[in-house]
Amino acid sequence: MTTPTSHVHTSPTHPHSHAAPRSSRGPRQPSGPSVVRPQGLGRLLLSFGSHILVPLFLAVGMGLAYLGAFHAPTPHDLPVGIVGQGAATQVFAQTVTDQSDGALVTHVVASTAEAERQVRDRELAAVYAPTTTGATLYVSTAASETTASAAQKIFMPIAYQAHLPFTVQDVVPSGDQDTTGQGLFFLLVALSVGGYASAIAVAAFATRLKPLWTAIIGLATAGVVAGIGIVIAGPIYGIITTHRWEIFLFAWMYDAIIVALGVGLHPLLGRWTTPILTMLFVMLNFTSSGGIFQPAFQPGFFAGLNTFWSGAAWLRAAQDLQYFPGASLGRSSLVLALWLAAAVLLCAVVHGLVARRTRIAREREVSALEEEEVVAA
Repeated sequence: MTTPTSHVHTSPTHPHSHAAPRSSRGPRQPSGPSVVRPQGLGRLLLSFGSHILVPLFLAVGMGLAYLGAFHAPTPHDLPVGIVGQGAATQVFAQTVTDQSDGALVTHVVASTAEAERQVRDRELAAVYAPTTTGATLYVSTAASETTASAAQKIFMPIAYQAHLPFTVQDVVPSGDQDTTGQGLFFLLVALSVGGYASAIAVAAFATRLKPLWTAIIGLATAGVVAGIGIVIAGPIYGIITTHRWEIFLFAWMYDAIIVALGVGLHPLLGRWTTPILTMLFVMLNFTSSGGIFQPAFQPGFFAGLNTFWSGAAWLRAAQDLQYFPGASLGRSSLVLALWLAAAVLLCAVVHGLVARRTRIAREREVSALEEEEVVAA
């Protein structure tokens, strides 16, 4: 018998047969803490250095500004007066000036009525009026409580040496809710900080808006910041008791300056806009405003800034409106108007430069596309 041959049928490999998958992973990395390559470490340190420069700038600037302005407040060429007539009064006034070693400039005042007027008009910081029975010192704490205190320390020993009872007459006192006379200065602080913080927010969106809308939003923001400050200093704490609308308008102009400068500087300085605004409206602004110590008690640099800085102009206008209603607001208005004009001009110039740069970039893109089309054809 023939044994049938068994046939083994071998099926071809199916294209979808399941084969052992190959690993697509690369070489296995050694476990353990990641190692920073030297190039990566250099970039990391460079990035850290660029970020730490801003707080270091603020630390150095704040220290130099505040300690430089306030570490040793001593009077220099402080204008004071002596009430009296005749040669004896002239000699006495000259003696006071000479013995002060440059701290005082003493003027002769004809009468006590004239003394009160000159102190009220802030022509003289203090006037000393001696008589045969006593001595009176005329000062104004509304103008500066620190100057009034310094004048007392100067003239009180003179009265005691002459065995004269000494009294102080506050010609223009500060308000009942502002016993130190520095409430308006701290309002300036609030307006400034709120102003430059808002300026950064407005500047961040200014590039997406048309100039008209940027101006509207900037003015509205400045008005809100100024309004908040006036409400807090007025109805809430009673520091501002009169001419609130006028003080608000000056505050609005002051904050509009800050916002406009922020909008103008941001495209040029980027993240350095905040420290630069801090330098302008904190470091240099508060120290030169005269709110703590008047210019006669400060180094020449800060005293010089007081003549044209925006914060000093606003504080002077607010003090005049609150405590010295007969004083002229012309100088303060002019200084703030010039600052605002300069800030608006900066915005216009920077906007023009940004628009020109954007136009040039678009023209280059169009030119590049046209060249590609020509090459493809």
